[in-house]
Amino acid sequence: MNKRILVVEDEAWVVKMIQGYLEQAGYSVVAVEDGAAAYEAFEVTQPALVILDLMLPGSDGFDITRQIRKKSEAPIIMLTARKDEVDRITGLELGADDYVVKPFSPRELVSRVRAVLRRTETDWHKTTVLEYGHIYLDVSQREVWVKEQPIELTPMEFDLLAHLMQFPGRVFTRLHLLETLRGNTYESFERSVDTHIKRLRQKIEPDNKHPQYILTVFGVGYKFASEGGPK
Repeated sequence: MNKRILVVEDEAWVVKMIQGYLEQAGYSVVAVEDGAAAYEAFEVTQPALVILDLMLPGSDGFDITRQIRKKSEAPIIMLTARKDEVDRITGLELGADDYVVKPFSPRELVSRVRAVLRRTETDWHKTTVLEYGHIYLDVSQREVWVKEQPIELTPMEFDLLAHLMQFPGRVFTRLHLLETLRGNTYESFERSVDTHIKRLRQKIEPDNKHPQYILTVFGVGYKFASEGGPK
């Protein structure tokens, strides 16, 4: 069965272009043109991924992302004609997984879709359960507990944590993390890793201002604490 993609975009020619390329790549596409219909369509279709325009009639892309994230961690790729870094950071902080600026190459968008879906469905080919301190992560079930309490993570947050926990003490650059988890390197999005790390720390660290688990290596990137090794 083809994976279903929900496209929320008010420009008909853009929808037609996206739909054509996605269907050619083997995906099933459902499209709506405004924010009012977006969440209802999401509930009904339960898509594998959402391509979401930021500027829409009715609810904008930020509002729709908030609504979706209340109930689902389905990956979201935002589209926008605005290049403001603040918009990009806001979208990522709300839980978007990627951000594409118009005008864009439809082939690149399809590549991003594949990369995000591949990341959310990754079989890490290593230990299925990772433990460290109060953190318990089940790779196969894509579940995380902190102090025996389940924690909701976005796909990107989960994959960052799983990747870092599998290599405790090893330092990864931001570009390496993007390449490993997204399938490509997008240097303009290098700092988006910082946003995901910040949100991840807020969810798993006892004190996110003084992290114990995900450590910053200044001038390089990030690593997972290695003292004592994972349990």
